[in-house]
Amino acid sequence: MYKIIYRKSAVKALSKMPRKIAEKFTGSFSLLADNQEDGLDIKKLEGREGFRLRIGSYRAIYHKINEIMVIDVINVGIRGDIYK
Repeated sequence: MYKIIYRKSAVKALSKMPRKIAEKFTGSFSLLADNQEDGLDIKKLEGREGFRLRIGSYRAIYHKINEIMVIDVINVGIRGDIYK
């Protein structure tokens, strides 16, 4: 099982978004921590390291560090702003 680490920017973004969406993200990251990626919209980022998780028009950018079993959630936000 992976440990989930939320960076300050991700925590702030999750607190500002609608509660249902924020709960979906935290639930999805819990599934990722248990290696249950089926049904989640995940893609590897192009041009930089990491992955993105999509829920509706929101995206989360994260790194999965296999050596130390950590999922590092970098940022969460609306589709247009998250990749900047």
